[in-house]
Amino acid sequence: MSPQSAARRGTPSSADADGTTQPAEADASRQPAEVDPSTPAADADGGTSPVETDAPAAPPPRAAGDASYPAPAAVGGHPAGVDYPSRSDGVVRGLSEAIGGPLGSHANPAVGAAGGGTGRFWTAARIVLALACLVLALHWVQKSPCQNGAWQNNIQYKDFCYTDVLALYYAEGLNEGKVPYRDQAVEYPVVTGYFMGALGLPVHALGVDRPALNQGQWFYNLNALVLSGLAVATVGVLLALRRRRPWDAAMFALSPALLLTATVNWDLLAIGIGAFGLYAWARRRPALAGLLLGLAGAAKLWPIFLLGPILVLAFRAARLRAALIAVATAVATVLVVNLPIAILYPKNWWRFFELNQTRAVDWGTLWYIGRYLDGKWRSGQPGQQGPFQWLSGHIPTLNTVSYLLFGAACVGILVLTFRAPRRPRLGQLAFLVVAAFLIFSKVWSQQFTLWLLPLAVLARPRWGAFLAWQFAEVCYFVAFYGELLGTSTGTPVFPEGVFVLASTLRLVTVAVLCGFVVREIMHPEQDAVRQTYADDPDGGVLDGAPDATWLTGRGAEGIHREPAVAT
Repeated sequence: MSPQSAARRGTPSSADADGTTQPAEADASRQPAEVDPSTPAADADGGTSPVETDAPAAPPPRAAGDASYPAPAAVGGHPAGVDYPSRSDGVVRGLSEAIGGPLGSHANPAVGAAGGGTGRFWTAARIVLALACLVLALHWVQKSPCQNGAWQNNIQYKDFCYTDVLALYYAEGLNEGKVPYRDQAVEYPVVTGYFMGALGLPVHALGVDRPALNQGQWFYNLNALVLSGLAVATVGVLLALRRRRPWDAAMFALSPALLLTATVNWDLLAIGIGAFGLYAWARRRPALAGLLLGLAGAAKLWPIFLLGPILVLAFRAARLRAALIAVATAVATVLVVNLPIAILYPKNWWRFFELNQTRAVDWGTLWYIGRYLDGKWRSGQPGQQGPFQWLSGHIPTLNTVSYLLFGAACVGILVLTFRAPRRPRLGQLAFLVVAAFLIFSKVWSQQFTLWLLPLAVLARPRWGAFLAWQFAEVCYFVAFYGELLGTSTGTPVFPEGVFVLASTLRLVTVAVLCGFVVREIMHPEQDAVRQTYADDPDGGVLDGAPDATWLTGRGAEGIHREPAVAT
């Protein structure tokens, strides 16, 4: 949400209602079975591979001259292959000293594992799901001062409770019964527009003959309930993808970014659908994965970018058929959901693309920081402009530069994929691509950080750098609302340099996370996930697959097995 868009949307009128979130609980996984992983079983091609059980898989064959990739081992008598952060993560281990230190060698492992099996209700999975519900409930409380829509005296900025969801109920004409795209141009992709109409029009119909009913508040609370359910479902997906590392999902569930921005906009709609798309890919259902990623990409554009890593990794593993099915299904899905609106209401459908082309440099971006620094030594007048100042006045050129830089970053990720000694994991590449898009984009709204949250968990589940990034996001959140309040009142809350510093801190911490991910791609023995899993639990058909034979000297790398799904 930019200051320009906040001004455009105006102030909502009053409303009243109540809403709570009661997301469903995901199924907890089971304890790892005690099975000999060396027992052979027939592959689909008639060969043999280790039996797929919840016991840790055998390590992949080493590349020539490589002594890395040790097999997961039992620690302190606990089940081999199950991760305990108080033992494996330095930051968590240090913090655990405040409550008695790391998990002991004689502790009951049921709570630390993903599932039950000992009669205990509070398994790790259920604890993480409960924490997610608690954080989302606190988020609802944090947004409650703005729910009635009576935004007087800039309360939406003073109380940090602004939300596009409530503002756009009025700005997009939903309070008048306008159908998105048919009666009103919508600034979002079509699935988000459908979602807005699906919730907003019934609220309008309910309230049209009930003047006392606060339509805006009902609309916000209904959205908060559904979006919170999608957030909890995303946690459930992360737990399903990381059954041996259930505490990784707590990084998403407890993140300050989720607490502060969950319902600022409809980003959790795309995140939830996209998470199920990644899960479908991990379950070796490429058509369903393409369908879900296509729907997510038609809600917010970024999930479409995830198809790139899938295609590139499949090329390295010579598993292109599944990737092409996913890509083709995603493209078909995007066309199916867009074409009716594009044909019937082309001008209103085009609004999203027009806005992205003409939108000026938004607050907190690389380009905003650069323009501020240019202003320290250039006046900004014609003939006295730095490069960022000049680009800010030439938006078409800025668009081209932004796209070229993102394209160059994608080319670099492509080269990294084939230069890595071992095929990168899908989560790693997905995080790098989406992070590169945000770093070079001219728009980086406060809630866009939610895009990276599940991908960061999948890419690098280590708490240290993650917490540093989340600290930077909190600093940015506070500074951003200070800028909004200062702009609204005409009296600065902070010096401009404070906001620029917070923006720079956010950008730098995301870039540092990218650097750590790249390092672990080039040194896979440092990858926390591969210390628990033999290969890539998100990889689907790629998990355990050897490299293509045309990759000289790497054709033997990988595990010659076909796991049904990583657990």
